[in-house]
Amino acid sequence: MPLNPTVDAVTRRIVERSRAARERYLDRIARARGDGTRRARLACGNLAHGFAACGPADKAALREGRAADIGIVTAYNDMLSAHQPFETYPELIRRAAREAGATAQVAGGVPAMCDGVTQGRAGMELSLFSRDVIALSTGVALSHDMFDAALYLGVCDKIVPGLLIGALAFGHLPGIFVPAGPMPSGLPNKQKAEVRQRYAEGKATRAELLDAEAASYHAPGTCTFYGTANSNQMLMELMGLHLPGASFVNPGTPLRDALTVEAVQRVARLTALGDDYLPLGRIVDEKAVVNGVIGLHVTGGSTNHLLHLVAMARAAGIDLRWDDFDALASAVPLLARVYPNGAADVNHFHAAGGLGFVIAQLLDAGLLHADVHTVFGAGLDAYRIEPVLGADGSVERVPVTATSRDTHVLRPVADPFRADGGLRVLHGNLGQAVIKVSSVPGDRVVIEAPARIFADQDEVKGAFDAGELDRDVVVVVRFQGPQANGMPELHKLTPTLGVLQDRGHRVALVTDGRMSGASGKVPAAIHVTPEAVGGGAIARLRDGDIVRLDAIAGTLEALVDAGEWAAREPATTDLSRYHHGTGRELFAAFRAAVGTADEGAGIFGPVN
Repeated sequence: MPLNPTVDAVTRRIVERSRAARERYLDRIARARGDGTRRARLACGNLAHGFAACGPADKAALREGRAADIGIVTAYNDMLSAHQPFETYPELIRRAAREAGATAQVAGGVPAMCDGVTQGRAGMELSLFSRDVIALSTGVALSHDMFDAALYLGVCDKIVPGLLIGALAFGHLPGIFVPAGPMPSGLPNKQKAEVRQRYAEGKATRAELLDAEAASYHAPGTCTFYGTANSNQMLMELMGLHLPGASFVNPGTPLRDALTVEAVQRVARLTALGDDYLPLGRIVDEKAVVNGVIGLHVTGGSTNHLLHLVAMARAAGIDLRWDDFDALASAVPLLARVYPNGAADVNHFHAAGGLGFVIAQLLDAGLLHADVHTVFGAGLDAYRIEPVLGADGSVERVPVTATSRDTHVLRPVADPFRADGGLRVLHGNLGQAVIKVSSVPGDRVVIEAPARIFADQDEVKGAFDAGELDRDVVVVVRFQGPQANGMPELHKLTPTLGVLQDRGHRVALVTDGRMSGASGKVPAAIHVTPEAVGGGAIARLRDGDIVRLDAIAGTLEALVDAGEWAAREPATTDLSRYHHGTGRELFAAFRAAVGTADEGAGIFGPVN
């Protein structure tokens, strides 16, 4: 099947605008390759420090310098359910490395905060910045020049993007991303959301809410809704950085362990010491990035990746822009319905055919680049499979079925849930924003209503409790951008706005903050840029202004006389309450250096 013309045109556009930066990046990683093992360059004292704590066999192998040394960069902690399984990975990896004629060492750990714990709390204001801290920590871990390849252990929201940004700074090293898998299904997400909404209305007790939450988030593994964490896993597979079929196998299973062992074996073969050298920086190219964007649209993934994918691409010298997302969304269909875009969870998605089915459908329709590098050593055709455990305990891969096992969850290209990806970029006199409409009712994609202005999500709850929002309203929550307070997710708004919409009101949210992959049925124009703290147009809005959000036309407008609009002074607010406590004072330098949302909201400056 020939490549879809929109996919081809967008890819060519990205290649052309990225040409100079990409060439500089590839030149840097080519010069960093060197000859022989990395540690051969170290002085004797340096090398002795590097293997001092190893056992005799590993010490001998590292001393002789002929075997590959694999660095493990881990996001393990046992507070995050998704990362708790990583506790046992290092020993499994070390053992598998020895069997492959290599060695492995934990090179370093990176922080891994849980957005589920920090939602609505001050700690959420560190969440987005944690991505760049993770990138920096990855750089520190790999700075010892001991390693010939790396395995990156991470799953959740900012962790995988941060690991990849850091890994791309060492793009001369081969690398594989190693997931832990989703927890088994618990209380259905729809039932959990219903309890949350009843609690917001005062119709459920705190004990009832906690029972529902604990029944949903109940075991080791990734949360099972399709938010940023599971969108990360999809991206790593679509971009060729996971082994085929690795994303959604449950933790603590023989197949999960077999996939981890296979990752060790595979990365050992990709080092510069052999004939199959494939550095990570070569895998992450323009085609891989476009495949990732397409996967995001087709599966209804997290809007956080309009930040993260841009930042990851920039780390590889690739200039990805929001208009590229918009163009691709119009060309690809929505094939999956996973909560919050449907009732199913990722375990149901995987059982229905999962990513192997999605990849096969897209390849057959000419909607993915097949001719890409992957850690498996072949093009993306090798990913149209399902992994199973072989009789000998190794991974076997079988071709995916030609039909979905559950068309309520997963459909073919010929019969999609919707003809487009359900994500739009909005432009207008309020700036630029993004909206995810894949789960928004069709009669709610255009909202025109008076604005009610807030500078904090808690103020919205107060107004709701006082009965001030029981009407058609565009709720505007500003001063929530990266420069203001780190651009927190605003999920405390979700039940409140959902109640208003269910009462029959026409409701929308406009914010320079985030809502992430768990945003759902209420239309939300998010990531508004320029943000309010920099004098962006959102700061000119006043209570009662009529705001029109039109996801069909792709516009976001304050319907205010142009002369009056131009004459208005942007509002200001005291942001000091966001800048102290819970470690926030440590991030002043990040708030001062961070870029705009459409440039990835990162601290690392322009494309290389």
